[in-house]
Amino acid sequence: MEIAIIAHDGMKAEMVQFLNKNKDILIKENIRLIATGTTGSKAEKAGFTVNKMLSGPLGGDAQIAARVAEGKTNMVFFFKDPLASHPHEADINMLIRVCDVHNVPLATNPATAELLLLAISQQS
Repeated sequence: MEIAIIAHDGMKAEMVQFLNKNKDILIKENIRLIATGTTGSKAEKAGFTVNKMLSGPLGGDAQIAARVAEGKTNMVFFFKDPLASHPHEADINMLIRVCDVHNVPLATNPATAELLLLAISQQS
């Protein structure tokens, strides 16, 4: 299973904490991580293997959306910062729409991502 991880600047530390907290499930379920550039770099520094795309504002969100549309990415964890404005909002909305069109689970906060990982671990 391939899960995309994306986090706005104000949420990157929370994404890394989330990955560390759920490392056992990620390993046990053989989950491959892909990420936008900066989020992927932060995850790599924490010891995770990540296939990095471009930075979100440079097209990384679109690259991940393409993988969702192609059926390669099975789930997306996009920790959005609801208190900040984002100049590439159109790309973010496009990714959310593609997930909806292709019925791919999308978590925009740690609580929802936790529930999705719990569901994965209970299916095995």
